[in-house]
Amino acid sequence: MELGNDTQISEFLLLGLSEEPELQPLLFGLFLSMYLVTVCGNLLIILATISDSHLHTPMYFFLSNLSFADICLTSTTVPKMLMNIQTQSKVITYEGCITQLFFFIFFAGVDDFLLTVMAYDRYMAICHPLHYTIIMNSWLCGQLVLASWILSALYSLLHSLMTLRLSFCPHVEIPHFYCDLSKLVHLACSDTFLNDMVIYFTGVLLGGGPLTGILYSYSKIVSSIRTISSAQEKYKAFSTCASHLSIVSLFYCTLLGVYLSPGATHSSQSSATASVMYTVVTPMVNPFIYSLRNKDIKRALKRLFGGKVY
Repeated sequence: MELGNDTQISEFLLLGLSEEPELQPLLFGLFLSMYLVTVCGNLLIILATISDSHLHTPMYFFLSNLSFADICLTSTTVPKMLMNIQTQSKVITYEGCITQLFFFIFFAGVDDFLLTVMAYDRYMAICHPLHYTIIMNSWLCGQLVLASWILSALYSLLHSLMTLRLSFCPHVEIPHFYCDLSKLVHLACSDTFLNDMVIYFTGVLLGGGPLTGILYSYSKIVSSIRTISSAQEKYKAFSTCASHLSIVSLFYCTLLGVYLSPGATHSSQSSATASVMYTVVTPMVNPFIYSLRNKDIKRALKRLFGGKVY
């Protein structure tokens, strides 16, 4: 991007979570451990759903896609952070920053849309059980997942292209451990009004839309469960949604907590620390939430490792 003084910025500085030298080994070990757990845990979910024919259902098809998106989401930020700590460098190139920005928004969007699709799947399973297998066929499931990936790619491409039009002054310091869109826009030297409008509009449309769909699905699910007379059947119906509801709550509560907090738009490292929850912690705990409460996943994992299944 051409600046007023005919220079072109070639790199940014990622300040990370802390500039204290004595904390760097601790941060390196902590994030390396979380990254390995995230990759291994989500990879096991994918392998379990592929290897066990009993898990070839819409719910686990969506779950395997969510696990893959979680691996990719974490991989866009954590390896670069670990490399910067290891090499004691804060530099990220301009091209690298825009690329990281694109893929981070892309996979975060896929997560968002897939959580909505999974809520719709639970709604159909509980509210329309007799028509579930007919409606949620393999063709529709494939189309829903494909739409999630395509919409996320377009959403990410829009923000990346809008960021490319901005001009930046030399020696830009990003108070984050990755190239966050809101931080990057507010550090630009050129006018960011159009960028801000696009961020707010797409945030309401593609952020509020899926959340509204999830809330609507669960309002119908709760209404349907309340009509069930048997307490055992009520518990069974609710238990099928508990894992997904836990992930949705964790994802949206941390996301909204970061971007709707008073200090979210300030150039401080407080929001960077808070964003660790939905960028690293949430993808890490997702496999545990699903596997600890799910007998089918436990059985598939035992088969995967050659254990006895009872």
